[in-house]
Parts: sequence; structure tokens; C-alpha cells
Amino acid sequence: MTPEDNFPYKLSQHAKQRLTERKIELQWVIKTLAEPALVEPHPEDATCQCAYRAIPEVEGRILKVVYNTTTDPWRIVTVHFDRRMRGRL
Repeated sequence: MTPEDNFPYKLSQHAKQRLTERKIELQWVIKTLAEPALVEPHPEDATCQCAYRAIPEVEGRILKVVYNTTTDPWRIVTVHFDRRMRGRL
């Protein structure tokens, strides 16, 4: 059984690649979507939202999760650490 088996969202192939490349844990993504510090509309795609949360396990770096709310389940488009948000949350 993998962590994705109980995952309540759908990961795009791009998001899966970013998780691996950037060493982002799936639990951090779940926590960010469940308890975001900030949610903003995506500036270029009205179907997407951006959720942000500081991740203590990586020195408080800010995780950004871009997800599509018009799909069921929500589709995670991409994830990355956002340097521009440091100090804003």
C-alpha cells in the first residue's frame, strides 16, 4: 500500500515529478491543502487555487500547492517551495 492509496486528491504527472525532484513529501501536500496558511486564486488560471504553508521539517520553507478545484477529486497541478512567500506568512 502506497501513501497515494488513501490520498483524497489526484496528482498530475507533473506534480508527481516535482514531488520526487524537489524531495517534497506527500504528507506536506495533504497538510497544506487541509490547513493552508493562505489560499489565493491562481493569477493565470481561474480554475486553480494556490495554497501555501510553512513546512517546519525544512526550516519553515513555504510550500505552494497549485490545485484545480473544478475537478472531482481536486487535481494537484504542481507543487514547489516558494521563496517569494518567505516572510509573508
